Amino acid sequence: MNDLVTDTADSPALSLPDDALIIVPVRNMVMFPGIISPVAIARKASVAAAQGAAAGNGRLGFLLQKDAELEDPKPEDLYSVGTSASILRYVTDSTSNHHLVCQGEARFRVKEFMSGFPFLVARIEVPEETNDDADEVKAQALVLKQQAARAIAILPMVPAELAGAIQSLESPGALGDLLASFLDFSVAERQEILETTDVKRRLDTVISKMAKQLEIIELSQEIESKTRESIDSRQREAVLREQMRTIQEQLGENGEEAAEFEALEAAITAAGMSEDVDAHARKELDRLRRMPSQSAEYSMLRTYVDLLTELPWSLVDNENIDISRAREILDEDHYGLTKIKKRIIEYLAVRKLAPEGRSPILCFAGPPGVGKTSLGQSIARAIGLRFVRISLGGLHDEAEIRGHRRTYIGALPGKIIQAIKKAGSRNPVFMLDEIDKLGAGFHGDPSSALLEVLDPEQNSTFEDNYLAVPFDLSKVLFITTANRLDTIPAPLLDRMEIIELSGYTIEEKLQIAKRYLVQRQIRENGISEDQAEITDAALEHVISSYTREAGCRTLEKQIGALLRHVAVGFAEGKLDKVRIDTADVEEILGAPRFEDEVALRTSVPGVATGLAWTPVGGDILFVESTMTPGSGKITLTGQLGDVMKESAQAALTLLKSRATSLQLDADRFSSGDIHLHVPAGAIPKDGPSAGVAMFVSLASMVTNRVVHHDVAMTGEISLRGQVLPVGGIKEKVIAAHRAGIRTVLLPDRNRKDFEEIPESTRSALTFIWLKTVDDALLAAFEPAKAESEAATA
Repeated sequence: MNDLVTDTADSPALSLPDDALIIVPVRNMVMFPGIISPVAIARKASVAAAQGAAAGNGRLGFLLQKDAELEDPKPEDLYSVGTSASILRYVTDSTSNHHLVCQGEARFRVKEFMSGFPFLVARIEVPEETNDDADEVKAQALVLKQQAARAIAILPMVPAELAGAIQSLESPGALGDLLASFLDFSVAERQEILETTDVKRRLDTVISKMAKQLEIIELSQEIESKTRESIDSRQREAVLREQMRTIQEQLGENGEEAAEFEALEAAITAAGMSEDVDAHARKELDRLRRMPSQSAEYSMLRTYVDLLTELPWSLVDNENIDISRAREILDEDHYGLTKIKKRIIEYLAVRKLAPEGRSPILCFAGPPGVGKTSLGQSIARAIGLRFVRISLGGLHDEAEIRGHRRTYIGALPGKIIQAIKKAGSRNPVFMLDEIDKLGAGFHGDPSSALLEVLDPEQNSTFEDNYLAVPFDLSKVLFITTANRLDTIPAPLLDRMEIIELSGYTIEEKLQIAKRYLVQRQIRENGISEDQAEITDAALEHVISSYTREAGCRTLEKQIGALLRHVAVGFAEGKLDKVRIDTADVEEILGAPRFEDEVALRTSVPGVATGLAWTPVGGDILFVESTMTPGSGKITLTGQLGDVMKESAQAALTLLKSRATSLQLDADRFSSGDIHLHVPAGAIPKDGPSAGVAMFVSLASMVTNRVVHHDVAMTGEISLRGQVLPVGGIKEKVIAAHRAGIRTVLLPDRNRKDFEEIPESTRSALTFIWLKTVDDALLAAFEPAKAESEAATA
């Protein structure tokens, strides 16, 4: 390239007022007084301005553009303060590019722009610098020289003569301008310094920005020196990128993640958090901004901030409680359960009249398969709220409820917060299933963690360990389910209102099968309703001979088996329409699984039928006793618990005390061993309610009289012969009816439970109320043979 000085001898000199100056707009550079700087120009107006100045007095004024993208800036697009400079050299190269070498002279401020010129011309004034000789300013200059010496020592590629020039400068203002032009300041920061005529403020600005630059540079060098020997090439690249991001943040520049952080901040604003939670979320977001993206904690903190923004802090669904519609939905989804539905309707009515009141926590307790979970879904559908469910069965860690602390790798919020997030609303219907099957271990007791969740007085400030801020659960409609109540801790049970669901009668199961189960299984097996039909007699046969349960799950499985069998015929094209009757049931399902063995079991002396309560509903049990020659010992078998063993001992002692009234030989007990057995030995049994059945069985054995085959009994006995009340009367009576019993012996003090028994069961059975064991013997024994023959004669 051949540089040459442009010949401007033939260019006409312009006539300008003394206070006028030719203006050249520049972008991305700020010229300071006293500094020699190269300037490249390409725009026609700028080239004309430079040639006009070179033809005249050789002076130009440089003003910075506010928007660097503008190609043809107007006066209003320029800053008003710039630097006047003299042209030292004006050259063009072989590509006709124009280059100026200029030396800054003084600051100027534009008073007005003049018209009538092919380039920008402005009338200017030179502002006077203030505080240039103050002692404080001289002290600032010394500090600045010291900072400059530190910067020159650690910055690479700094001209050696720069240090001498800085130390030789006497003018504090000129020192500030020199350092501002050489150090890595942004264009906006340099323009700010140029516009500052107060030398003290100018030096304050330069000192502040220079200190920040030094801190970043020294920190970068310290990081580099510590990690240089221990990182490989890939780690080195990651660290360098992180250093670049940190420097950009310190300089106020936006990095690649700026948009992502803006989105998070907008999500925090839109979440509707409380004031404290909002402040906490923004604090965590600021931590995230300053954290290296490659660190392990970055992803953990990012996940946490995402969770805060996704929780429904203020989203509450509108409840639409229509009592008539709710009653229709409950009747549509469930057959029977009259008292349960009545209590649910009362609950919804109160919630409608007092929406801000504290609703009780409902607990549906009953055997499996009676519709506890589906009742919760019906409640949600009736009031138009979202439904979520979690199963508590087998939980043994408190963190499953309260969450893990974020200090642990892989920490998660508890199931409560996770379900609320999934629901997307602050007032869903929340079902806690199988609350009676919570465990406890060395990780804590989850049932204790539920105390706060299920307490309306406390759950408005529920604090998950992972969340670490309070979340309001007071709007949540909690419903729990349980099979048995004795395994639920008393403090937790006290917080819930218990609604008990007993087993279904045969008539209720028949209606449930006709209305719901058959239709559902027809759909699930790909059959249309006009193709297959199951008669009522067939359904009754399935209920009585193939199922023995309180609920309807096994019944539905058997119905599914019937329909799968005929589905094969439809798939093969052999069948068009099928009607399944009683005779078809045994052909498809095989021989009946359950038989009426009551008559068979009680056809001999020493056998009595008792009634038992189990977590899956009521059941019948047989008590068998026999005597063999021996020394008066008693043997108890059938995997009996301690309480049941004590009941057997009490029954034998009571029988011995009444030997005279029963016309028994007292020596018989000392010359023989008694063996009392309760069949189904693989199943543990316990409780006092088999006392009456044990006494009747022993009395039948020693008197050689047979117990009525259609009589079942329950009740605890005392040594005085009284019959004491027991629990589970409703479930036991339903089980007796299901097993073909016709007469039930109950404690007289259980009359209060009579109304709980379904009407269809009450009308089908005869009830005898027992005050003493003598009443049981009178009702249980068949007449002796002599009495029977006399009655016949």
